[in-house]
Amino acid sequence: MRKHFTRFTMLGLLIILAGCASWIDRGESITAVGSSALQPLAESAAESFQTNNPGRFINVQGGGSGTGLSQVQAGAVQIGNSDVFAEEKNGVDADLLVSYKVATVGITPIVNNNVGITNLALEDLRDIFTGKITNWKEVGGKDQKIVLLNRANGSGTRNTFERWVLDGQTAKQSQEQDSSGMVRQIVADTPGAISYVSFSYVTDEITPISIDGVAPTDENVMTNEWVIWSYEHMYTKGEATGLTKEFIEYVLSDAIQDTVVGKLGYIPISKMQVQRDWQGNVIE
Repeated sequence: MRKHFTRFTMLGLLIILAGCASWIDRGESITAVGSSALQPLAESAAESFQTNNPGRFINVQGGGSGTGLSQVQAGAVQIGNSDVFAEEKNGVDADLLVSYKVATVGITPIVNNNVGITNLALEDLRDIFTGKITNWKEVGGKDQKIVLLNRANGSGTRNTFERWVLDGQTAKQSQEQDSSGMVRQIVADTPGAISYVSFSYVTDEITPISIDGVAPTDENVMTNEWVIWSYEHMYTKGEATGLTKEFIEYVLSDAIQDTVVGKLGYIPISKMQVQRDWQGNVIE
């Protein structure tokens, strides 16, 4: 009797798994992996898409832009979310991938609310992250040790921040975190802490920092007066097809671009007054 039960249980399980495989093969489920900066938008769009399309599923995961690009290139996922161009990542063949720019995001330095600083010169910010300045009193703040927090290697947010702030210099070794949400929480909880996040992660828990008197605002990103920004890409291996194409088109639709994008702290592509290529050059 027990053998009978086990045999039929295993048979049922195999039938279910076969059905799932067939369901995925029909294009009813896809996975998007990568940038944590893009993750809130991707998750919100996925939830809305699934509500409007019962039985079709979009699985969204983080892991960083490097993970997204490598996973989509390997064919392990259908969408690789990235806030850097594929051309910027070692080991990624950009010729195999197709970019769909779904939004723009600004990136801002953030500090613990008790630091007492709201503006820094770019040179001072660079000196903080390279370890030349180690106490807030050196830049007009409290007599308090500066605690550096970085995103992990492979993070597109880190790549963009270091590109525009460090100007080729090497960041001082410090604690690293994979998640933008965790970075924000640690900065909020740690006296003297400084790091950086995309605008979409800025809350009252932390203080965003202006640079040379320029505030980290959407308006300043749109004109490139605030230069620490990046495109949010959804990459596919070859042209998007099937459910992948439908979902990306949904993210680019007015339903998402005109409401969800701005609400979550991103900037619709259509509102950008400048464009940049993968090398950072402004395209006229």
